[in-house]
Amino acid sequence: MRTFFHLWLSPVARKIRLILREKGLDFDPVIERVWERRPEFMALNPAAEVPVLIEADGRVLSDGTAIQEYLEEAYPDKPLIYGDVHQRAEIRRLVGWFDQKFNREVTANLVEEKVGKRLLGQGQPNSQAMKAGYANIHYHLDYIAYLMDRRRYLAGEEFSLADITAATHLSCLDYLGDVPWEGHEGARDWYARVKSRPSFRPLLADRVPGIAPVQHYDDLDF
Repeated sequence: MRTFFHLWLSPVARKIRLILREKGLDFDPVIERVWERRPEFMALNPAAEVPVLIEADGRVLSDGTAIQEYLEEAYPDKPLIYGDVHQRAEIRRLVGWFDQKFNREVTANLVEEKVGKRLLGQGQPNSQAMKAGYANIHYHLDYIAYLMDRRRYLAGEEFSLADITAATHLSCLDYLGDVPWEGHEGARDWYARVKSRPSFRPLLADRVPGIAPVQHYDDLDF
């Protein structure tokens, strides 16, 4: 059995959980409180970061990008990066968009400020960063709607790693009630389809100690 170390509202760790489930790979999820810097975990990943995946044969993999590439190459039967060279490039472009641009402009300003600092004991969240996050998210939701006017899924006609990446960031924000779905019906309809997938259900069962999710968080019909 694989072992997977993760945290509740880590988008990259959530992404790997979805990849594993979409590919039908069994694993044992383990919460790792990285701020405790356990020697046993540090031995697995000296960077003291999640995600970390231990394969059944004992092989240890760390870093979200490295793990997602490994899983796509090692288990190609259910590809999440598909199509010709142009299609694959578009999927990777959108993965980069959400893991870099969206994360920098939205996730880091909201999830990390509101939850990360609390868990790490780093004081009060930065109100200016949060204000920027709330302003920036509208642009990204509009972009998702723009793509949905032209495609069935973000990168094309089939579900892909691009959808997984975007949805995991939004799921962390949605836990906190920080996604302004009203007025963004195109993005909302797309997210409802993604979160209705069987692979997504365990994420909707996550609960951060001391922080309850908004009422609609695990409602498949919003």
